[in-house]
Amino acid sequence: MTKLSVNINKIATLRNARGGNVPDLLKVAADIQRFGGQGITIHPRPDERHIRYQDARDLKAIVTTEYNIEGNPQHNFIDLVLECKPDQVTLVPDAIGAITSSAGWDTIKNQEYLTEVIQEFQRNGIRTSIFVDPILEMIEGAKKTGTDRIELYTESFAHQYDLGNKSGIDPYVKAAELANELGLGINAGHDLSLDNIQFFKQNIPGLLEVSIGHALISEALYLGLDNVVNMYLNKLK
Repeated sequence: MTKLSVNINKIATLRNARGGNVPDLLKVAADIQRFGGQGITIHPRPDERHIRYQDARDLKAIVTTEYNIEGNPQHNFIDLVLECKPDQVTLVPDAIGAITSSAGWDTIKNQEYLTEVIQEFQRNGIRTSIFVDPILEMIEGAKKTGTDRIELYTESFAHQYDLGNKSGIDPYVKAAELANELGLGINAGHDLSLDNIQFFKQNIPGLLEVSIGHALISEALYLGLDNVVNMYLNKLK
């Protein structure tokens, strides 16, 4: 079964919009795990417009499943991850001020930098994952960095699926097959939803984990968080 890690950035966005502590980010994280979620993902950005660095510290005591911190490995982010020591760190090449992630790493151009960062995290017992597009050369480049896993950037798949083009899965299947051959673990995330997650799961060999936030939280507004988490779990069996 593929694990579901729930990204709670949108909960922090809602909290920050009003000030105070409603909704309570820590309670939501605890509830998601109680409902069956198998991990909690956060993506702190330098401006702390949603997840704050203190949230990352506070969540350490709350997350009893898998704790995944993702972000651009700049100095402050690296320091935060080394302080919190999550189960997994996912490296994402976000530009400063980016609304959301928009591309995977060029693992060839950035190989030396990524290798150095990954080695630092691994020395501290933290599993590493690199956000990549479904491009075979980028998968091969990821292997050379020494990363434990890749996270396939799935926006293109989701867009093509919405258009009715199921062949949009093809590059992801080939990328996953290569990753399996190279001994890389496979995660995936971005724009995955109740509409497309089952099809994606059924076609990607060796899919270990998906990280879903925006769609899941939006769907939960209509369907209820407990219900949505378990709907995902059922589709991922």
